Amino acid sequence: MQFSEILGQEHIKNHLTRSASLGRIPHAQLFVGPEGSGTLPMAIAYAQYILCNNQDGENNGSNESCNLKFQKISHPDLHFAYPTVTTDSVKKSPKSIDFITDWREFILKTPYGGLFDWYSVLGVQNKQGEIRVDDAQEILKSLSLKSYEGGYKIMIVWMADKLNIAASNKLLKLLEEPPEKTIFILISENEEDIIQTIRSRCQVLHFNGLNEAIISEALISREQADPSLASKIAHQAQGNYNVALHLLHDDNEEYPFEEWFITWVRAAFRAKKDASAIQDLILWSEKIATLGREGQKKFLEYCIEMFRQALLLNYETPELVYFESKIGFKFASFAAFITGNNIHEIYAEISDAIYHIERNGNAKIILTDLSIKLTRLIHKK
Repeated sequence: MQFSEILGQEHIKNHLTRSASLGRIPHAQLFVGPEGSGTLPMAIAYAQYILCNNQDGENNGSNESCNLKFQKISHPDLHFAYPTVTTDSVKKSPKSIDFITDWREFILKTPYGGLFDWYSVLGVQNKQGEIRVDDAQEILKSLSLKSYEGGYKIMIVWMADKLNIAASNKLLKLLEEPPEKTIFILISENEEDIIQTIRSRCQVLHFNGLNEAIISEALISREQADPSLASKIAHQAQGNYNVALHLLHDDNEEYPFEEWFITWVRAAFRAKKDASAIQDLILWSEKIATLGREGQKKFLEYCIEMFRQALLLNYETPELVYFESKIGFKFASFAAFITGNNIHEIYAEISDAIYHIERNGNAKIILTDLSIKLTRLIHKK
């Protein structure tokens, strides 16, 4: 993967290539950044720069055979770990290596893809992805062997915050006493969810969301988008190139989040004067509960963002509001009810619901309880 293919993040590119060229390569690094900021493609390009002994800030050095291997993400000294679940083909003790073909295809097709996109590939249903102790054991096994090409071995741990406790403890031992010429690159969107003892052993690099100009230019040059549409989508994407691609290709129809959100808040409004609306909220909760846990969490995160957008509109900062209803929802009328008096409680209740869903609580009960609380909060003056 070429550094030139990675959008923005020039200061990080320069830092990584310069430090590698000088031979100052930390044995453990943590790339932290929001979805769609390019942490994974940057890690792969950096690994290619090191393993292929490339120079001059780009992956087109004299070691052509090595660079060709990276075109299919198949270099023998590059290893990956990422969240997995049991599937029809892997019914017990899933490990990253069991899904390596799907993983390589996922990277090549959607290098800016997020966790939800990867879970869609796996078909997680009502399961939650983890990096388990079996993966940590596989990491230990892979890195204990001599490198195929006599140089470094690199392990990229994608979504390191999904390491469970047993896997974290085993990985910690490797980070404390790494095998010779071994490099760890951990990637996370949620730095605080990684145990402190692992974080303290990594050099941390923070990625920012991409600015609108970079996203717009990429949509025009790479996706042949109309300039006016590209500019509009870049504003809506909020620094996330993965979201921008989804918006451009209009491939979110499988999950009509806007429709579900509008149904929810309208029923919550009516419940104050119409008791029958409670039944609508119960039916809504049952419907959302069928999504599977990752879908439920993704939708609730969308709801948090919609309430935030409503608050910004109510506080007269329209330049920060990107939401545009596709089904004629009068967002300004709704925004009038979201103020500083209720936004903190709404955020806290939705966050609590996400927390309990992550811990395998009964989704119907959690969502029904959240809905009933919303009927009170949304009318709070």
